[in-house]
Amino acid sequence: MTVHLVGAGPGDPELLTVRAARLLAHADVVVHDRLASLASSLARPGAELIDVGKRPGAPYPQENINALLVQLGRQDLEVVRLKGGDPFVFGRGGEEALALAEAGITFTVVPGVTSAVSAPAAAGVPVTHRGISAAFTVVTGHRMTGAESVDWESLARVGGTIIVLMGVAHRGSIAERLMAGGLGGATPVAAVRNATRADQQVVRCRLDELATARLEPPCTIVIGAVADLDVTAAAASLTPAVAR
Repeated sequence: MTVHLVGAGPGDPELLTVRAARLLAHADVVVHDRLASLASSLARPGAELIDVGKRPGAPYPQENINALLVQLGRQDLEVVRLKGGDPFVFGRGGEEALALAEAGITFTVVPGVTSAVSAPAAAGVPVTHRGISAAFTVVTGHRMTGAESVDWESLARVGGTIIVLMGVAHRGSIAERLMAGGLGGATPVAAVRNATRADQQVVRCRLDELATARLEPPCTIVIGAVADLDVTAAAASLTPAVAR
């Protein structure tokens, strides 16, 4: 049998890939993250659901998850490791793949729609836009203890759109360092929480207001001129005849 490292997308189960949905429908065990809990509901009746979600103040050690996947992979089971977004975009899917490979466990990787681009899109923010932003950078706002810090000052000088994942707790220092690198305090910011879900929230502010903005994780933070756009609002203003 096989362990499948599956991306669940940004939250709405309808954004699962066809292959992800098929694997869920046949899985014996689904090991899921907190952000993939909605998609896990699509597992076949009778499948075992194991929640290994990492929560603020109550982390589930990655080493334990790796060991669990190896243990399950050694049994005669079809195992889906369901992860929010894409397994290889700050999802630690690479670590799990290496652990399985070292243990001689067969695995597959099923890409998912990453929140880095889908969360801004759900809020009407295109991460690139002709004449405004020709590039985007995706960066984590959370680093493991002892890891080298992100060079935010240099990132500020790169230009284009900056997309920060897992950055709510450190948003004040992130904003301060980006401004120290030359990014203007008036730079637009859009923070999207629970993207694509029924309880999606969007907070818009300036970069020099980000530290005090009322944000709660999980959020995707978009920094740059495109964050001032809202194409969904523009679409809502169209007459029905034009919209069709």
